[in-house]
Amino acid sequence: MSTELPIACSLSAAELPARLAEIAAVGRASLLETQASGRHARLRFAPEPGVRERLGAIVAAESECCAFLTMRLADEPGATTLTIEGPEGAEPVLAELVQAFAARTGAQHPAHT
Repeated sequence: MSTELPIACSLSAAELPARLAEIAAVGRASLLETQASGRHARLRFAPEPGVRERLGAIVAAESECCAFLTMRLADEPGATTLTIEGPEGAEPVLAELVQAFAARTGAQHPAHT
């Protein structure tokens, strides 16, 4: 019996727009840079008041609906970093998540492939 989690989001069509709106709002407010390649992404956010808490809530929510992704928050000098990793086959979902954070921002995308 396989213990791998299915690569599928469990959000309903009604829940998805609100989640994407919150992700985009955090991105617009504080995303500094993205680096994404295949099954790994690293997003850096300005350490503004409330950003880490908002990111923590997104990570907790995404961990429930997209349990196949591994998401970690870390504090660095001058930034809060969100690292996202997924198994083989999760590349499109990971890319869409990064795109949602980066929508309509001026964040740099140096390694997005």
